[in-house]
Amino acid sequence: MVETITATYVQEDADWAITVSGRGKELTARAPGIIAARDRADQLVEELAGDARTTVVHLLNGSALDFTSAYMTARLTLPKLPPLEVPPPGSVPKQQTPASADKKPQLPPSKQLPKAVEDRKAPAAEPAPAAESKAPAKQA
Repeated sequence: MVETITATYVQEDADWAITVSGRGKELTARAPGIIAARDRADQLVEELAGDARTTVVHLLNGSALDFTSAYMTARLTLPKLPPLEVPPPGSVPKQQTPASADKKPQLPPSKQLPKAVEDRKAPAAEPAPAAESKAPAKQA
């Protein structure tokens, strides 16, 4: 038989209070956000249930829908980033200053070619050999 455990969440300022109850026991904890509170609730459920099969009902304001909505909103919300700075037209971006324009960017070791391969590369200044035609030359 599957036993039901209830995890109840209450927001207290920026922190969340968690109460997990089931199997005749009740455990409490606090966490700094709803995502951390959900993780902490999972830990408390493991303490209560052990290896037994359980169903956990997560409640916020007595509603599983309210909890799911708040939790998914927190999970899917992008972090606040500083605004993107767009340079004025005609200015040189920091990455392409004249001193660094001649340098190749350093690749991570996993993306670098072995030295033997680098040495075999043909210099870019040499012209490519002319393509040979397979058609016989016409004689006059």
